[in-house]
Amino acid sequence: MAEINIRDLAKELNLSIGTVSKALRDSHEISALTKEKVFALARQLNYTPNPYASSLRGKKSKTIGVVIPEIADSFFSHAIKGIESVAQKKGYHVLIYLTEESFLKEEFILSEFKSGRVDGVLLSISRETSNSRHIEELKKKGIPLVLFDRTEEEIPTTKIITNDLESSYKATHHLIKRGCKKISFLSISRHLSINNKRIEGFLKALNDHLAGACKNNIVDCTNDDKQNQAIVHKILERAERPDGIICSVEKLTIPVYLSCRGLQLNIPKDIKIISFSNSEAAPVMNPSLTTVTQPAYEMGKRAATILFKAVEKKNFKMPNENIIIPSSLIIRNSTD
Repeated sequence: MAEINIRDLAKELNLSIGTVSKALRDSHEISALTKEKVFALARQLNYTPNPYASSLRGKKSKTIGVVIPEIADSFFSHAIKGIESVAQKKGYHVLIYLTEESFLKEEFILSEFKSGRVDGVLLSISRETSNSRHIEELKKKGIPLVLFDRTEEEIPTTKIITNDLESSYKATHHLIKRGCKKISFLSISRHLSINNKRIEGFLKALNDHLAGACKNNIVDCTNDDKQNQAIVHKILERAERPDGIICSVEKLTIPVYLSCRGLQLNIPKDIKIISFSNSEAAPVMNPSLTTVTQPAYEMGKRAATILFKAVEKKNFKMPNENIIIPSSLIIRNSTD
């Protein structure tokens, strides 16, 4: 079968070559719907861009790829700083790719890497990622890969994580000690191992310290801020509303604060709030936010350090292990 090129994709989709090219580069000029169509067909036809294949054959690109779900979460901005601190010393460029929580986009980005665009990859998976086939295909190409924060347990490689279960347990226990008896956990995705570990720690703390714990305490949220605010608003309007909330990710904090303000609920008198968050704004929020703060910079730095061992040493075998860097519970006014 002849190799698929951009011209073939454009013809099949009835789009201009320029539009397809821009979509593949994730240009802001192209709509999200058009990008999704282009990515889907590219994957279906096994399209792989090859401008780097001939020029880099047998050479190093001096570039690593960092694939993350979003940049708005301050965890990733801090992690990137840690990655950059290592890459700069090594004389490498860092290319950052955003999946925007899309499995399809993540799949396409990794397929691009198979052409030799990067010498190694650091990956934190999207909330939609439910299988690891595309990750396994990248590894088969011999491209070094390290997973960090959001990982896939089935992939045999090094994973840089934090103690999510223990941190969630500690956060839940803290709310219980502060008098909370009806605690809700705002979940971001049941596909993500970090989310499930946090749920596990939450339920364990309820079972250990608060009778009558059940899975009804878990509230599934989305990737849309407006939808999340509506979800939170609904649970806070209940007659038996929660008196404590744990946000599994930073982006769920604002919907909670806004809903409390809209319903004239006092934080922490009426409801106490903890969030997994690295936000520098947490101390100045009103009230200041109690957080489970992840060691983002250290995680990024450690992930990059291990990746470069594989990139620079021909016979380096990437160990299949979890490296755990503990998080910290920082108590502020939202739980006083």
